[in-house]
Amino acid sequence: MKLLSITIATALVGVCGGPALAGECPMLQAQMERQVNNRFDGAAYTARENMKQASALHSEGKHAESVAKYEEASKAVGVTLDRKK
Repeated sequence: MKLLSITIATALVGVCGGPALAGECPMLQAQMERQVNNRFDGAAYTARENMKQASALHSEGKHAESVAKYEEASKAVGVTLDRKK
């Protein structure tokens, strides 16, 4: 019974957490676009490639992976993203 309760709680967290991250992806995309749109160096290219992958992950509903990819893109250009709290 305890295992069932834990399983249900974990599932609810996953279901409820997904939509919260879904709204964060477009915000992170906009932040990154402001940082790299006028840059043409190698780091900006790497960041843009990561941003494309993050956008595709967002479209597939893989929001946690998308956020991680945006974080990777931000590290490529040395930027700290403002995340939802």
